[in-house]
Amino acid sequence: MTMNGQRVIGVLGGMSWESSAEYYRLANELVRERLGGLHSARVALVSVDFADVERLQVTGQWDEAGQLLAEAAKGLEAAGADLLLLCTNTMHKVADHVQRAVGIPLLHLADVTAEVVTRAGLGTVGLLGTALTMEQDFYRSRLADHGLRVLVPPADDRVHVHRIIYDELCLGVVREESRHVYREVIHRLVQAGAEGVILGCTEIELLVSAADSPVPVFPTTRLHVEAAVAQSLAP
Repeated sequence: MTMNGQRVIGVLGGMSWESSAEYYRLANELVRERLGGLHSARVALVSVDFADVERLQVTGQWDEAGQLLAEAAKGLEAAGADLLLLCTNTMHKVADHVQRAVGIPLLHLADVTAEVVTRAGLGTVGLLGTALTMEQDFYRSRLADHGLRVLVPPADDRVHVHRIIYDELCLGVVREESRHVYREVIHRLVQAGAEGVILGCTEIELLVSAADSPVPVFPTTRLHVEAAVAQSLAP
């Protein structure tokens, strides 16, 4: 429901809450920058228990995972959300399931990111994320649909990237040694031809920034929130 020119952003988070907190902070900062004064974002937030979701990921129970998130999305719609953010790259594997459950638009993270990458004039990008995001087709093919060539790290690098996300970043642990690992992985992606690097996991931005890469990085959390705020404030 629109009030004071703002549509309500439905935030479906908790996967992990570390990155969802970034979503909330960024949304409020961006609205304040746009509107000034004491303005803040109109947000409805549902946060799931990540342990439940992670168990369904590991056991491959994607229908159950999709149903869990679809029910949460329905709650956001009932709470007055006008648009929906699924605050996780990995769980965009069930984005279609979630979108079918609600009548409000889901702003797909891969679409938002691909649009920014193509606007920057790049054709080949490296993708960092969880093992699921890097190895399965649901995310890479969505990027490819926008005309992008997508490179992922070799198997050993993927193991390290995934481990750091789940064992450290999702628990709020940010280690300089892990930042160094990511810098090395990015360097190898650039050597393989990446013109830019998609930080395709919402927690990675807690560890890596533009300063860690010789080519442009595309922070999916920030890009997702920027697109949501633009929609929220559009006439």
